[in-house]
Amino acid sequence: MMVEKIETGYLEENCYIVSIDNDCLIIDPGDDFDKIKALVGNKNVLAVLITHYHFDHVGALEEVKKYYDVNVIDYRSNRNQNMSNFTFEIIPTPGHKEDAVTYYFKSDNVMFVGDFIFKGTIGRCDLEGGNFSDMKKSLDMIKEYNLDTKLYPGHGKDTTLKEELENNPYMRGDIDE
Repeated sequence: MMVEKIETGYLEENCYIVSIDNDCLIIDPGDDFDKIKALVGNKNVLAVLITHYHFDHVGALEEVKKYYDVNVIDYRSNRNQNMSNFTFEIIPTPGHKEDAVTYYFKSDNVMFVGDFIFKGTIGRCDLEGGNFSDMKKSLDMIKEYNLDTKLYPGHGKDTTLKEELENNPYMRGDIDE
């Protein structure tokens, strides 16, 4: 599986194009549809995955849906997904927002976490739909996954679950809101 990242919009949201052979998924088309379209190129877009519905993660969603004529996978979708060569689990991870999910590609040991976890910190819980108590439960649950899992966040640099357990004060439980 190949993962390509493009930063979109003034908040520099990470949009990902995840490819196997000529098929791909678009994760969080935040803005800048033309940049996303250029990165997709001639690949066959199977679906759009949304980690949560904040404006900076869905700004180009309608353009993407219309242009590629694809379905949206989100918090309302079945928890286990299989399409073409892609198999992934949808894990509810509320805290930053009530509709937040993480996409776990077990065979590639990869998670797309949106604004749930960032390198060294977590997403804000003080925005509409956020809840720190839910965030703590989501953090505790995600600790059970393979420590070598690579995390692709909605902003900033990628990390691993192990790195976050060692260095992220929220993951270690050092900060209680």
